[in-house]
Amino acid sequence: MTEYETVIGLEVHVELSTASKMFCACPTAFGAPPNTQTCPVCLGQPGTLPVTNRRAIESLMMIGLALDCEIAPHSVFHRKNYFYPDMPKNYQISQYDLPLCVQGHLDVQVNGSMTRVGITRAHMEEDTGKSLHVGVTGRIAQATHSLVDYNRAGIPLVEVVSEPDIRSAEEAQAYLRELRGIVKTLGVSDVRMEEGSMRCDANVSLRPVGTHDFGVKVEIKNLNSIRSLERALRFEIERQTTLLHAGEAVVQETRHFDEGTGKTSTLRSKEEAFDYRYFPEPDLVPIEPDAAWIDRLRGALPELPRARRDRYISEHGLEPAMAAFVSASPASSAYFEDLLGAGVSARDAAVWMSGELARALNEHGHDIEDAVVSAAHLAGLIQAVQAGKVTLNTAKKVFLDAYEHAKEPIDVIAERGLGQVSDDAAIAAIVDQVLAENPKEVERYRTGEEKVFGFLIGQVMRATKGQAAPPVVQRVLKERLTA
Repeated sequence: MTEYETVIGLEVHVELSTASKMFCACPTAFGAPPNTQTCPVCLGQPGTLPVTNRRAIESLMMIGLALDCEIAPHSVFHRKNYFYPDMPKNYQISQYDLPLCVQGHLDVQVNGSMTRVGITRAHMEEDTGKSLHVGVTGRIAQATHSLVDYNRAGIPLVEVVSEPDIRSAEEAQAYLRELRGIVKTLGVSDVRMEEGSMRCDANVSLRPVGTHDFGVKVEIKNLNSIRSLERALRFEIERQTTLLHAGEAVVQETRHFDEGTGKTSTLRSKEEAFDYRYFPEPDLVPIEPDAAWIDRLRGALPELPRARRDRYISEHGLEPAMAAFVSASPASSAYFEDLLGAGVSARDAAVWMSGELARALNEHGHDIEDAVVSAAHLAGLIQAVQAGKVTLNTAKKVFLDAYEHAKEPIDVIAERGLGQVSDDAAIAAIVDQVLAENPKEVERYRTGEEKVFGFLIGQVMRATKGQAAPPVVQRVLKERLTA
């Protein structure tokens, strides 16, 4: 049976956090009432003229520089013509054959292996409006009617197009996660995928292992989370593999991913570039950045996630996976640095952040910027463990409880009487009780079965509801057993 290799390229759309739209002065705030952030320019009314947003162009150039792209000396906007209800002008202003940022790359790491993914281009365009299909499923086929909100139409949108260098769903996830971290670090977008400010289209095909010609490409549109990207790719790879093994053809098309079923389905036949009848935008001048402008932006680049990750590994001895988590965004780095500033060791800070904090954030759907338990309060909990005031297992439960109820962990310990018991006399009394209740196990230990020691420790911890200090329990228990 023929073995197939997966070939994936990603097109990632990033809404920029500018105060105004790409070609007009309308505001860009998320969540405003429908159609309240529009004007004759972004609605494409006759006689209006667009004006390029300089801040948006600088944000695009910063993204390009962070991806090691070349900044083109001459870039031109084009009109991309198509007729969807969410595009009020019946064309989209975009950059086609002369984009501003070209030939970059992004290195991603999966399971200890580094892959360099080429960046074909990063170019500027304007976003479309948003269609709302009213019905049970929210899909157009089952809708009773549709509404259109043009607030989003005209918001600056950067499209980052990768080369087809990605070979698995895991690599695609790593690429999107790394790109998201870079853009967030640059401060040019909030990249909130749940709000649509970062969206991803995936192009996926299969080819026989060892060959170089590309297979038939399928595009999956508008994946709105990193997990959705992974699920959609896994399903599509399996679907195409099944077709090819059955001797059937893969059809070039655009497909939709259903979050509920985890499956992709046909959306429409795939358009080609000539379908859009591109031609230069006559109302906008070309963009020709000079060396001084580029150098100023390059000098303003912050420390990027890759450099931060490498620094944490070299300075603090963190494992790569932990370093990746704590350096994923400016907010996570700030949280980590605050823990260090409070006297927590780098390893303890990374373990708690990638463990209990990550679990709480995932359960509540929060980004680290929204963390309910601050770094200062987590530091207090970690220090309580180190001081023997509470056991590690109890502290983990306390943290999740404190996060759930928006309380300080130390207050939860006090309220519920969860402080660790470390008094020798109190623990010795419980040890004596456990030994009296388990005479057979005591005899087995004294005749050489040392593994019984762990069982007896467990009985003491159970009797104290996990609040006894483990070192004290071990010492007192050994003293009693060897007396």
